[in-house]
Amino acid sequence: MALISLAVCLMGCFYHFFKIIRLGKPNDFAQPAGMIGPAVTYSFTGGMSPRKKESAYLHLPTYAAGIVYHLGTFISIALFFCFLSDLLFSRGINFIFSAFLLLSGCCGIGVFIKRIVKPNLRSLSNPDDYISNLLVTAFQMGTAVFLFFPNPSYFVLAALLMLYFPAGKLKHAVNFFAARYQLGVFFGRRGVWPPENE
Repeated sequence: MALISLAVCLMGCFYHFFKIIRLGKPNDFAQPAGMIGPAVTYSFTGGMSPRKKESAYLHLPTYAAGIVYHLGTFISIALFFCFLSDLLFSRGINFIFSAFLLLSGCCGIGVFIKRIVKPNLRSLSNPDDYISNLLVTAFQMGTAVFLFFPNPSYFVLAALLMLYFPAGKLKHAVNFFAARYQLGVFFGRRGVWPPENE
């Protein structure tokens, strides 16, 4: 079931990826004033720094929790593939993974609560935001438990996440790269990125 769900997830992600590719580049009639290559690089590096994002430097605890939460997601997905391949780790490494995933899961719960409690965030949220958060958090927690107590129910949880991944906001894992690339192209062409002081 988990393998079938993974296949559906990958097909859905490739669908969204090729849908973006088919849209092509938007027409930009402005006269080029800078280089695109360095700007695209900056978009994925320095442009991601919390110092450059108002939404980040004004909310550093939430930004840090988001980083830990996303790292926990990457680790959980990597471990999911390890479980499918029967790749085992030592008890010490399992403990490190499990401790970090419990921490990242708590970050997910914190972000979830903040979305409910803060009126401005609550007004911007929809059911997809809550479902995505709950599924990912449960997957991280489930992965942490599976490291010490393997249980078939883990793969049911993984299957639910994989099936929802390309249908909900989690597909931003695909859109993210296209969006950052487009930002680099847009601001690089105008000579805005990368900033001269960097």
